[in-house]
Amino acid sequence: MKPRLYIETTIPSYLVARPNPNLRLAADQLTTHEWWDEHRHEYELYTSQVVLAEAARGDEVFAKARCAKLVGIPILFPTTDSEALADRLLRDQIIPAIASDDANHVAIAAATGMEFLLTWNCRHINNHRIRARIERACAAAGMICPDICTPSELMTP
Repeated sequence: MKPRLYIETTIPSYLVARPNPNLRLAADQLTTHEWWDEHRHEYELYTSQVVLAEAARGDEVFAKARCAKLVGIPILFPTTDSEALADRLLRDQIIPAIASDDANHVAIAAATGMEFLLTWNCRHINNHRIRARIERACAAAGMICPDICTPSELMTP
């Protein structure tokens, strides 16, 4: 059985974005393409209604392209448990209120038993300073926090 992996919005965003002039971000975009092309089939992919809503925002051409990358991936919806965890992440200021979608990504992934949450969001999700707090909030809610990682971390042997 393949590991279950939640695709967060930054993944389809990096797949369809114009090449970034910042070398580090351009490298992350290339890594995302490599993971998508060569490694995604090693996982059972899931995304959420929250990701679809975020992906549909902004420039119409890029929004359509982001959404097209998600076609065929099963969609998860918020549950009572995920909403309670998202509320806790926001209330305890683990994730700031301005990033409520990010709290929902973590909460939906945890509440649905995802083993991985794949993201390039290193500000509010894959952040060393808050990851332990996210894990404790999940545990307090009776959930196991998914392994929050970037595509490059999943390509390392």
